[in-house]
Amino acid sequence: MDENTDSAVSHSLEDEVVLARSGDPAALESVVRTVQQDIYNLALRFLWHPQDAEDASQEVLIRVITSLDSFRGESGFRTWVYRVACNALLTLRKKRMEQQSLSFEQFAEDLAQGLSDSPLSVEDDVEQQLLLEEVKIGCTLAMLQCLDRKHRLAYILGEIIELDHIQSADALQITPATFRKQLSRARANIHSFMTSQCGLINPDNACRCSRRVSTAITLGRVDPSNLIFATSQQQAKRFPQILIEIRQLEEYRRAAALYQSHPEVRAPDAFCLWLQKLLDEMPDRSPMK
Repeated sequence: MDENTDSAVSHSLEDEVVLARSGDPAALESVVRTVQQDIYNLALRFLWHPQDAEDASQEVLIRVITSLDSFRGESGFRTWVYRVACNALLTLRKKRMEQQSLSFEQFAEDLAQGLSDSPLSVEDDVEQQLLLEEVKIGCTLAMLQCLDRKHRLAYILGEIIELDHIQSADALQITPATFRKQLSRARANIHSFMTSQCGLINPDNACRCSRRVSTAITLGRVDPSNLIFATSQQQAKRFPQILIEIRQLEEYRRAAALYQSHPEVRAPDAFCLWLQKLLDEMPDRSPMK
């Protein structure tokens, strides 16, 4: 949700917000549908598990709708939505991945113990590519869980989504100087871990997605019949070329590029149905004619 990349779209959204605040139900639906996918992807990166991201996104969207009258335009609407989302995410009770409380050291031990050179029992190359994509995305998102919540959000906003420091600080309701410190610490931790452990970032490392698949399936972390991250066969096929491009970047830029290479995960059908039901049940706030 970059506020500066397409001013026409941004202006259109701001206009829709004005109409929604005046009671226009069609404008409200347009506003909510414009931001709902970005909220879901933020929640997924923050929480790892799609069901937890879905639950959190529902809460955020309800807050956005019910708090819309409090938006005064002092910042861009998208930044305000991120502020609402960050407030909600920071105050959630611990979710399933956070309850494991893995440190970077523990995660490194888990990676080292879970490598296997056993051949994959798959029927075709497409299935193998999807399994590798599932492990890649699941593993790299899990790395973010080693950061505490404030540093995790700082990294997601500033390094992956690439909001500028002013927007990110506004979303987190901290000073730009504080945000820069948090982002710097988070970036250093992710960079240090990936360059020492991840074979995608540093080919000299032993860990490879292909060596993680068998163990992930055995431990139940990956269900070949129900992949939750690898939703695009086209993306999975393209990743070897994307990886070549990532490795050509300067080392400090590779981690962010890897996260940015993840495909946008579409919100589940159940979430979309819930959202439509919520919008359908909203009271008619249209102004009297």
